[in-house]
Amino acid sequence: MTENAQQQPPAPSTDLPTQYAPADVEGPLYERWVERGYFEADEKSDKPPYTIVIPPPNVTGSLHLGHAFEHTLIDALTRRKRMQGYETLWQPGMDHAGIATQNVVERELAKEGKSRHDLGRETFVERVWQWKGESGGQISGQMRRLGDGVAWSRERFTMDEGLSQAVQTIFKRLYDDELIYRAERIINWCPRCLTAISDIEVEYQDDDGELVSMKYGDGDDTIVVATTRAETMLGDTAVAVHPGDERYKHLIGKLVKLPLTDRSIPVVADEHVDPEFGTGAVKVTPAHDPNDFEIGQRHDLPALTIMDEHAVITAHGPFQGLDRLEARSAIVAALRAEGRIVAEKRPYVHSVGHCSRCKTTIEPRLSMQWWVKVGPLAKAAGDAVRDGKVKIHPQEMEKRYFDWVDNLHDWCISRQLWWGHRIPVWYGPNGEVVCVGPDEEAPGTEAEGWRQDTDVLDTWFSSGLWPFSTLGWPEQTESLAKFYPNSVLVTGYDILFFWVARMMMFGLYAMDGTPPFHTIALHGMVRDQFGKKMSKSFGNAVNPLDWMDKYGSDALRFTLARGANPGVDVPIGEDWVQGSRNFANKIWNATRFAMMNGATIEGPLPDVSTMSATDRWILSRLNSVVAEVDAFYEDYQFAKLSDALFHFAWDEVFDWYVELSKTTFQAGGEAAEVSKRVLGEVLDVTLKLLHPVVPFVTETLWTTLTGGESVVIADWPKAVSVPGADAPGGFQDADAEREIESLQSVITEVRRFRADQGLQPGQRVPARLILDGTRFAPHEAAIRQLLRLQPEGDAFTATATLPVAGAEVALDLSGTIDVAAERKRLAKDLAAAEKEKSQANGKLGNEAFLAKAPDHVVDKIRTRLAKAEEDIARIQAQLERLPQG
Repeated sequence: MTENAQQQPPAPSTDLPTQYAPADVEGPLYERWVERGYFEADEKSDKPPYTIVIPPPNVTGSLHLGHAFEHTLIDALTRRKRMQGYETLWQPGMDHAGIATQNVVERELAKEGKSRHDLGRETFVERVWQWKGESGGQISGQMRRLGDGVAWSRERFTMDEGLSQAVQTIFKRLYDDELIYRAERIINWCPRCLTAISDIEVEYQDDDGELVSMKYGDGDDTIVVATTRAETMLGDTAVAVHPGDERYKHLIGKLVKLPLTDRSIPVVADEHVDPEFGTGAVKVTPAHDPNDFEIGQRHDLPALTIMDEHAVITAHGPFQGLDRLEARSAIVAALRAEGRIVAEKRPYVHSVGHCSRCKTTIEPRLSMQWWVKVGPLAKAAGDAVRDGKVKIHPQEMEKRYFDWVDNLHDWCISRQLWWGHRIPVWYGPNGEVVCVGPDEEAPGTEAEGWRQDTDVLDTWFSSGLWPFSTLGWPEQTESLAKFYPNSVLVTGYDILFFWVARMMMFGLYAMDGTPPFHTIALHGMVRDQFGKKMSKSFGNAVNPLDWMDKYGSDALRFTLARGANPGVDVPIGEDWVQGSRNFANKIWNATRFAMMNGATIEGPLPDVSTMSATDRWILSRLNSVVAEVDAFYEDYQFAKLSDALFHFAWDEVFDWYVELSKTTFQAGGEAAEVSKRVLGEVLDVTLKLLHPVVPFVTETLWTTLTGGESVVIADWPKAVSVPGADAPGGFQDADAEREIESLQSVITEVRRFRADQGLQPGQRVPARLILDGTRFAPHEAAIRQLLRLQPEGDAFTATATLPVAGAEVALDLSGTIDVAAERKRLAKDLAAAEKEKSQANGKLGNEAFLAKAPDHVVDKIRTRLAKAEEDIARIQAQLERLPQG
């Protein structure tokens, strides 16, 4: 008997509506959970901690299927751990989403005919905070709809006071440790957002462009280079060739005329150049290409910036003031007019970087920015996984992680925005540079010539602190001591680099080598039912609220969990959600029926000697499922645990145990009372097992069944012990399982025969059951009821006899089917199957055909042959079973 049942006298009731209506249940239930504080976490508790942070959604966002998927998995884990007796913290919060949020508010200002510059920095930031208070964070309400069991009292925002202090603290420490520096280097620049973005915020896609080959120099000093960005030639400061390329040895060190300009540029030898690619010569534009920048550094070349922040040409001459794409066409035309174009290829499909926020083509640009020196931080992040301090699940994702952290470039962390954590560095009137910590005063005033850096930090800088900044760091709080490190991080493999690597680097650095979590459990992306990425542009994006409104939150959650194989993308379609709704209805209807028939948890389980084989079988199977589900949870196998629970609940409990027990209930007596108690126990445990994935329907049914306060705080199931059975690890009965499996085979075989004969499911047929000497004798009443077999009468004639599993079922089909018509129909089907077999055999026996036919054609014919042989065997068996005459 459960501990909850011992503590509270059960008050079961069958006062349940005939149908489950999620809309009437979910909202009030969730508010009750929150009001009672079930999801809160107490750092003073002596329970073992279990901590998960929410991957903070953007304040600009709303719940999409990816959120719903991830939140379902996290909620399932935390609900189970709470039931297991852990002090469970699911930490909620939101990210300030620098670029995205600034873009939203700037669009609002544009409707008023204003820009942020009209307001000024301070007023603009106030406007963003106002927007955040009024419109931001709608995702919080949607999380409640889904049933997220987060500790709402601990909700954090990456721009709140505590987290801002954490950001300033770690910036200061990294700066003092010379792990943050300022330098002029090539960055990814978005001409639309007017800010630098990191490498991982660049999305690459194949675009149609042009490849233009153009001639530099004249006469013997001519050299041909090719480019997809002709406009950058205005900033060329060299041509590079491989030092071993014999074609160009005579040019190395010489100057060649740069067309359309009055400049000459050197030819330099550099190992970076691939002599096999194109002409083996490349133009070098150090201010507008990362590889060219490196060549320029090696050869001490000047770096000429020829575009402004809007990607408009600033170089002197006829192209000044043109947009980069306008300049591209104009420059090619001018080169063509001078006879400098050697070849043009259009369209030329090549990979082009785009801003992940606004999709504008990225412009590599030489710029003074702030950087994190990631070398030692990344090494520590890699070693933590290699040394086993942190486990990545599934393990095959480790390679992807190492490929990233072992090859990290220094991280550009400054952004040319106003919304975000402003860089805590001041510049003095005499070139002083002072980094200010959170408890330090600015070194001087503007009047004294001091000014603060105008840039803000990359959003990922603050979210990288999330596992410990949300717990009060840099203060050594009780929450930090209790709940750090996190138990597991559940997140998508698509942000393994964006977020996970950042948290690993910062956590190990700030927390004295303690990683931010023990396990990284990676999941895939949600896709449509055809495996295609969901996108508004594809027309296949789904608002999860629509499906929750239509089918209930439990249905959506169960569908998502049932598709969640570790690290693998999850296809989802509406019909699958509808199927999960049907499952929720099945749980409701079957539990309601069971309670109406007296299912109870009152009192201890009866002694094993009083139980039927059916009772012992379901308890034995129940314990197997408890062990399976526990093992799957520990391995983050959500799809497998959901599937195991689906088939156990629907197939074994509802379709077999409840059905097999109906005759027992109808007969009454001691056997009925035993089965009612067993059924109550099975429902109690099954509803608890299902609760983390489908919390709403299980809460309603469990509290009604048991009279307990809430399944949220009930004990997680352990193996059930049965009085009188010697089973220290929980009751198991292999004999009962074999017996019921054989009984199932009898019923299944006869049902199949009935269907083959065209009998309606509810049509009653006279039958003689020959069960003497078999294990089925005690089950005769159940067999007759489930198979709609009425007792044999005086005029009974066994027209068909089915020997199954050691028993015999003789049926009298006279008067129920037209035997002659059925034989005629089956004979026609048999002839068609034999003709198909003959044709397939003929082709497969033809050597000339086999020599010419493609493999897939031959395989198709072999499949047709196998199918024909199966059909022949099936039809012949049906004919043999038909009554004679």
